[in-house]
Amino acid sequence: MENILTLKDKNSSVKIEKGELISFKVDDNEYIHQKGSKGWRKSDDEMFPVIGPISKNNYRVHTKKGDAILDQHGLVREMDYVLSSSDANSAKFIKKYKKNTPLKNAKYPNKSPEEFVFWPFDFTFEKYYTLTKNVLKINFIITAEKGMPFMLGYHPAFLLSDTGKETLIANDMKITLADIYKVGHNAFPFLNTDKIILENIDKSDLEITTKGFHNFMLWTEVDNMLCIEPITQYTSYTDEKFSEENMSLSTGKNEFFVEIKVL
Repeated sequence: MENILTLKDKNSSVKIEKGELISFKVDDNEYIHQKGSKGWRKSDDEMFPVIGPISKNNYRVHTKKGDAILDQHGLVREMDYVLSSSDANSAKFIKKYKKNTPLKNAKYPNKSPEEFVFWPFDFTFEKYYTLTKNVLKINFIITAEKGMPFMLGYHPAFLLSDTGKETLIANDMKITLADIYKVGHNAFPFLNTDKIILENIDKSDLEITTKGFHNFMLWTEVDNMLCIEPITQYTSYTDEKFSEENMSLSTGKNEFFVEIKVL
């Protein structure tokens, strides 16, 4: 329990384990998928510096500094967060990467032929939580040399009623869990929007608003949880090559925001 940090504000609370969001409660209602439950082994994660299955590109990403070896969703998830600062209702975590440092690939050998992954750029990846009443804000700050190519995705999993009746609304469009199941492992794309609403069955609805991402993708294979993932790019339905020509380029310091609000 010493690795779990708790934030509180009035009727709201957040629990964070080594940088991972493992609980967000408002009025004693839990909104985050619980690790150990069916569906997914985590409750949140990050996708950086790429999003999607790199296997179709032979696990290589082409950059001006040479080819990187990466696996699905990049390598930042193979690094540990360090707590930078915290108080009663906020906490900042950081990961620092030195270029070309090999990291053990957790998918090897069962799900990947690549034992190690690496990236040819230095970067610092910060994750900053702020809890205010019934709103949880998560900021991501990426510091790197100008021109470094990247994609970014945030991968939280939300707790559902296990009835299969939840729906989502964005851009005046309604999506059901059945619609998401049909897409399978590629994840359902909800593109060109900064806001999505999860209509819950057993508790208040959630409104997820973002800045800098502009897209979402949705994934689940079970009725008790749903991943609602803000992403900068959606790659699963394209023949897009994993090279810097198809990625965003760092300005030196890039900031992204996710706000999870209980309605």
